[in-house]
Amino acid sequence: MENSHLSNTRFTSLNIDASIIKGLKNLNFEFCTPIQSESLPIALDGNDVAGQAQTGTGKTAAFLIAAIERVLKSHKTNERKKQPKIFILAPTRELAIQIAKDAEEIGKYTKLKIGLAFGGTDYEKQSSKITKGIDVLIGTPGRVIDYYKNKIFSLNKVEVLVLDEADRMFDLGFIRDIRYLLRRLPKPDKRLSMLFSATLSHRVMELAYEHMNNPELIKIDADKITADKIRQAIFFPANQEKIPLLVGLIKEMKNNKIMVFANTKKEVERLDNYLNNNEINAKGISGDVPQNKRIRMLDHFEKGKLNVLIATDVASRGLHIPDIKCVINYDLPQDPEDYVHRIGRTARAGTKGNAISFGCETYAMSLPDIENYIKMKVPVANYKPESLPDVNHPDK
Repeated sequence: MENSHLSNTRFTSLNIDASIIKGLKNLNFEFCTPIQSESLPIALDGNDVAGQAQTGTGKTAAFLIAAIERVLKSHKTNERKKQPKIFILAPTRELAIQIAKDAEEIGKYTKLKIGLAFGGTDYEKQSSKITKGIDVLIGTPGRVIDYYKNKIFSLNKVEVLVLDEADRMFDLGFIRDIRYLLRRLPKPDKRLSMLFSATLSHRVMELAYEHMNNPELIKIDADKITADKIRQAIFFPANQEKIPLLVGLIKEMKNNKIMVFANTKKEVERLDNYLNNNEINAKGISGDVPQNKRIRMLDHFEKGKLNVLIATDVASRGLHIPDIKCVINYDLPQDPEDYVHRIGRTARAGTKGNAISFGCETYAMSLPDIENYIKMKVPVANYKPESLPDVNHPDK
């Protein structure tokens, strides 16, 4: 793995508890990423942070380290009935699950107990664990509010607040729920607050200034992150050539882990049918898939038992899956920020990856805005229509 994505700051040079350092060493974390090197000194000093950073840049570890350090220093982890000291809100259950997994690894040598609260499954199981007492509560707004109103936990002991992917929480309509919860926390000057977002838009900053204590702004250049390690290319197929081109590309890549993006749930389902009818091990993920099945599907994809994962932007939020070799934009996204988010699924943690896009008749008009946003021209790739494979149709 290449390390040019790292800074020169070692975790051991920061004022971090030995138990956290031990957990980081287990993960082979020695040097900070840019978002970590810039935000950790601020948060470790007790100052609020509003950070702009894409997924895959190390922001989760940054806020977990600062949060765990704050609570360990407070020496309030041995109460008989523990109420959450660290409160982390995420837009999707997948992201909440991933944050909890990272918290378990980084906090492995601490005595902190972690609880999850997300919708769709495990209502009694989650509430039972929280009721027994936890130090860290990680959840999505709807289920968290449900438990709060049913007095499963209290928010008056919270010492650290984290809002992850704040822009996506706006997009998914959670802002009223977030404000409901934040108004029930200790006052901003009585806690450490950290907010991370792909963009620090006006609405995100309004939330930050309303519910945080003079946060310091940290911005990591999204364009540089996007372009450095990802080999990008775009084909311009006719609409009827898109599926043969997709099938041909995936078969050329053999057993590599591939993520395919489409713009609609209906198209995801259509691609699922086509790919499986052409002997490609693929699954489409959408919000309608039951939670247990989603978790199993993602586990199979992460372990290489599933070759191709097909998703929309909404269904893919919060997915942190290592070793994705290629992202294929079957449909170009209509929002340039979504392009950055999508191709950021590959080339994570300093590795290299590929991003292939289809500039079809329907969505090619999105390309100029994307290229303007990433400040580069996406290289054009060519193919011969006569070389495209014949495909089996799902109804045959």
